[in-house]
Amino acid sequence: QVQLVESGGGLVQAGGSLRLSCAASGLIFSDYGMDWFRQAPGKEREFVARISWQGGSTEYADSVKGRFTISRDNAKNTVYLQMNSLKPEDTAVYYCAARYHGRSGYDYWAQGTQVTVSS
Repeated sequence: QVQLVESGGGLVQAGGSLRLSCAASGLIFSDYGMDWFRQAPGKEREFVARISWQGGSTEYADSVKGRFTISRDNAKNTVYLQMNSLKPEDTAVYYCAARYHGRSGYDYWAQGTQVTVSS
């Protein structure tokens, strides 16, 4: 059974930092590209960041470029999202998702973790 379990969400003041983690089990983690998405209240889910299956390439939404960093540790089956200089508009439920390399669709999603940035 595949599981993606997130941790690290919470409440932080504007300008602060958080690091989200997403631990995978039940799959060969290094075969999967990993993405982070977020969904704010009343808005559609939006792409945040992506890292390739071996970690050699990353991609970011313009809204987080220069502030967020995605990374992965294949030995720990974990992907991270380091979020710095947080803004109130970053408030959302954050989700990690696994995408088998070479495929465009997502195979697995985590349950989501709340990030709230106060002004």
